[in-house]
Amino acid sequence: QVQLVESGGGLVQAGGSLRLSCAASGSIFNINYMGWYRQAPGTQRELVATISRRGSTNYADSVKGRFTISGDNAKNTVNLQMNSLKPEDTAVYYCHAEMLPTGYVHFNDYWGRGTQVTVSS
Repeated sequence: QVQLVESGGGLVQAGGSLRLSCAASGSIFNINYMGWYRQAPGTQRELVATISRRGSTNYADSVKGRFTISGDNAKNTVNLQMNSLKPEDTAVYYCHAEMLPTGYVHFNDYWGRGTQVTVSS
């Protein structure tokens, strides 16, 4: 069974930092992308940042210059370092990966359960 497990998150004051981590586990043959999305109450889930297996990154404009995504292909992990946090960053953050489980022929989208990030003003 392939799954994503997040860690990190919590409560921090505005201007502070947090680090999110996500590990993919199970019988995984390949991973195309890993990344983070977030969803605040009453809003749609939105992209925060992604990283490809080759290391190409993509960021939402709202987090550029403040957040940094990094990945470890050998460990199938992805991290999100969040600096200069703002109250508007408050949301549930979800890990996402496009993965090919062993024995499958197509890549599928997988999601973690989410971790709460709350930034107080």
